[in-house]
Amino acid sequence: MSFRTAGPFHPLILDDVRGAQKMLSGVARLTPMEGSRYLSRLVGSPVHFKCENLQRTGSFKLRGAYVRISGLRPEERAAGVVAASAGNHAQGVALASSLLGVRSTVFMPVGAPLPKVAATRDYGAEVRLQGHVVDETLAAAQEYARDTGAVFIHPFDHPDIIAGQGTVGLEILEQCPEVRTIVVGVGGGGLVAGVAVAVKALRPDVKVIGVQAEGAAAYPPSLAAGRPMSIETPTTMADGIKVGRPGDVPYAVVEELVDEVRTVSEDALSSALLLCLERAKLVVEPAGASPVAALLSDPGAFKGPVVAVLSGGNVDPLLMQRILRHGMAAAGRYLSLRLRLPDRPGVLATLLGVLSTADANVLDVGHVRTDPRLGLTEVEVELHLETKGPEHCTEVGAALREAGYHVIG
Repeated sequence: MSFRTAGPFHPLILDDVRGAQKMLSGVARLTPMEGSRYLSRLVGSPVHFKCENLQRTGSFKLRGAYVRISGLRPEERAAGVVAASAGNHAQGVALASSLLGVRSTVFMPVGAPLPKVAATRDYGAEVRLQGHVVDETLAAAQEYARDTGAVFIHPFDHPDIIAGQGTVGLEILEQCPEVRTIVVGVGGGGLVAGVAVAVKALRPDVKVIGVQAEGAAAYPPSLAAGRPMSIETPTTMADGIKVGRPGDVPYAVVEELVDEVRTVSEDALSSALLLCLERAKLVVEPAGASPVAALLSDPGAFKGPVVAVLSGGNVDPLLMQRILRHGMAAAGRYLSLRLRLPDRPGVLATLLGVLSTADANVLDVGHVRTDPRLGLTEVEVELHLETKGPEHCTEVGAALREAGYHVIG
C-alpha cells in the first residue's frame, strides 16, 4: 500500500494514517500509557507517558518503516532496501524488512554504539559501517541505492513514513480521550507531523507541541524563514533528534498543523532521563525524554491533561552512565569540589570526617601534587560527592567553610 503523493501544504490526510493503522495491526505493539504523579503535581493537571520506548525495536520507527516497505511494488521489493542510521531507524528498517521478506542493507557510522549495531544485525539487516558522521553515512547509502537499485528508505521525509508514525496519535486519542496537549520530540519531524495529521483531524482543540534540543534546533529558524533551513554542526546528547535540516514533507505539516516548537537544554534532557528512570522506572534515551525535559523546564506552559510521547529507549550503556552523572549534577545531587590542603598525614582523613558529618557520600577522590600553582607543601584534592539535592549542596559547602576549608572550584 502506498499513500498519495505529497502536496505542497497538505501531504497527508486522516485516511492515510488510518490505513497505516490497519496495516500495522499485529505488527506494532499498542504501547501502554503510564501516569506520572510527579509531573502531574508539577504541571497542575494529569500527565501521562505514551511509552514508545516499549515498542518493538525500542522506538516508534518500526511503524513508519513497515508502512513504507509494505508499499513497495514487487520489483522494488526484489531489489531490496537500504537505509542510513545511527540506531533507531536502522533497527526499524531491519525488523520491518525481515517481517516482509525483503533484503535490507543498513549503513551505520563507524562509531555507532555496538549494542545498536548488534541489534540491527540480529533483526536481519546486513550492516555496513561507513562514515564518521551521519551525513557521510547517508551519502554512502544513497550511492549504494544508485549502484544497486535498492530502494532508499528515508527516516522521515516520505508520506508513508509519516503516516506510519501518525498511528501513535490515533492511539493517544483512544487511550486518553480527555487529552488537551500532546508533546513530541522533533528531529526531522516525521513523528510530530504524523501525530498532528491524526490528532488535528479528529480533535482540532488538542495542542500538538514539538520539542528540539537547543543545539540541534532546525525547526525554529525554518519556521521563521517559511522554508526548511539547515543548521551547521548540530550538537546534542540526544542523537535521535540530532538532525540538521527538517524534511520537506514533514515541514509542510508542521508549519500547517503543529502549534509550537520549543527547545530544551542539555541539562534539562539529562534531568528528564534521570526522572524517567527513577520515578517512572522507564529506560528512555535522551531524544525520547525531550518532552519530559520541556515539562520540567516550563511546567506552567502546558494545558492538561498532557501526554508526553517517550519516543525511544535505545541508549548505549556507556552513554547512559555519563548522562546519569550529568543529570545528577543538574539536579544538585552530584557535587564536584577542589580544595588545597597541607600535604601531611591525616589531613585527608580530617576532611573526609567533615564530609561524613555533613552526610555527603564520597564517590571519588583525586590528588594533584605536581601543578606549578601549588606550593611545595600543598596538595590539591578533587572530590566527587553524591548529595541529596541543591539544599544539601549548600549545606555541604557551609560545613566545609565552617571547618576552615577554602573551596577553589
